[in-house]
Amino acid sequence: MFQFIRITSSELLRMFARKRTYGGYAAFLAFNLLFLAILSRPGPSKLFRKPMENGGFAFEEYYSALTLAFAILGLTTIFLLIPFLALVAGDVVSKELEDGNLRLILSRPVSRARLLLSKFLACHIYTFTLVAFLALISFGTGALLTTWNGSMFVMTRPREVLGVFDFETGLRRYLISAGFLTLCMSTISSVAFLFSCQNLKPAAATILTICVFFIDRILWGVPYFQDYQNWFLTPHLRVWIQAFADPLPWGKLGWHLGILVGISIGCFAVGWLTFRKRDLKA
Repeated sequence: MFQFIRITSSELLRMFARKRTYGGYAAFLAFNLLFLAILSRPGPSKLFRKPMENGGFAFEEYYSALTLAFAILGLTTIFLLIPFLALVAGDVVSKELEDGNLRLILSRPVSRARLLLSKFLACHIYTFTLVAFLALISFGTGALLTTWNGSMFVMTRPREVLGVFDFETGLRRYLISAGFLTLCMSTISSVAFLFSCQNLKPAAATILTICVFFIDRILWGVPYFQDYQNWFLTPHLRVWIQAFADPLPWGKLGWHLGILVGISIGCFAVGWLTFRKRDLKA
């Protein structure tokens, strides 16, 4: 166990020693600064005022840090989280194999299964840190624009969930949704890890991961496939939004998250079965 912790620690050190690992943090910071600059002007805030007043809620009370933080999370999940997770997790095996580091590491008394498990765990730790950073900086951006302890107004498109919470309840739901979002985004890292274990270049593993999820998202939105919604990954990846449903649909949450955990375990298993038969000398 101690050896496994040491291997995982070294994997994290190598991961965070690469400049591309910090690309996601920089992108989220830049997006929040842009969001801050845009909403500092009076015009864009009308996008929030209209649905609030149409629902009979006071704009001054519900235009708050939590309301804006949820909006930022929704915008950045698809366009920023998925690409940067695919970039880092897609490199975790293929890049080191390309550089020749794996041959040196495996010359020591460590099995391929233990090495891959440590890399897989490192990918999920990175996912957690990236989502936590996004959730924290999104709330901070909202606090700079509005009041930090205001009530929360949640609206999704299509209107799957419409929630209105006081500050304490909204903050609790926001933290729960961030936890669920971490589990959802771990599936992205798992798929990228699977491609990274194949005989592919790091760029190819990253691009394939992005293509899988963007194609899935596009097909999920096609009306012709409405009867096959549960066969797509997108509705499972959007389960973090259900954290704002009232009451919390624990059964639905457990079903979706169980499927995502099963996909992650399957990705690791297939990646290990493929990698254990590869000839690293070639």
